[in-house]
Amino acid sequence: MTFEVIPAIDLRGGRCVRLLQGDYARETAYSDDPVSVARRWAGLGAPRIHVVDLDGAKEGKPAQSRVMRAICEAVDVPVEVSGGMRQLSHIEAALAYGATRVQLGSAAVKDPALVREAATRFPGAIVVSIDARDGMVQTDGWLEASSVRAIDLAREMASAGVPRIMFTDIGRDGMLTEPNYAAYEELLAALACPVVASGGVSKVEHLVRLAAIGCEGSIVGKALYEGAFTLPEALAAVVATR
Repeated sequence: MTFEVIPAIDLRGGRCVRLLQGDYARETAYSDDPVSVARRWAGLGAPRIHVVDLDGAKEGKPAQSRVMRAICEAVDVPVEVSGGMRQLSHIEAALAYGATRVQLGSAAVKDPALVREAATRFPGAIVVSIDARDGMVQTDGWLEASSVRAIDLAREMASAGVPRIMFTDIGRDGMLTEPNYAAYEELLAALACPVVASGGVSKVEHLVRLAAIGCEGSIVGKALYEGAFTLPEALAAVVATR
């Protein structure tokens, strides 16, 4: 299977933005037209687009559904959505407007029974997003600390039947440093399900290494928006490693 390089579109107030380390006070806006951004990534060969409702993550319920629907309708590649998905009805609505995957983050900590039911009711469509700072899970748009270790939550969710895990090291997100390879190696050694990386990618070599250690794919945000490399360059680099 080809390693997926997945462009991110983070939504806040209807705009495409990026946050530094998930800090809502450190926002950079890249476009007032997220749908055009999605079309651009799809046109450049993105195998999938990752859309995050930052307002929804903070509020605990979807807040950018209209924009996410418009993105799903505008592109012919799979779209995964996240942010504020805390009820089965939220998941149903997202799949109904065209999302192919729905990510659950805070719900994995606060309502694991919901995640188990969702994994059963929507086979293949659920991703658990584990966002951690210093190995400890953060919830509610990364604003709330928990006492749950990321590796423990990952094992619990995989045992519950979740088909894939996405892991973000918050300290590296948006910082253009490098991924936390040790964390991914630990997750891959502990889990039988696929793992998607997120946070810290700033060079195509980082994607090549993530592919080499066994990740299924990587979310890429700021590196693409800031021009550290292009999406075609990234896609070519990972294809060359097969």
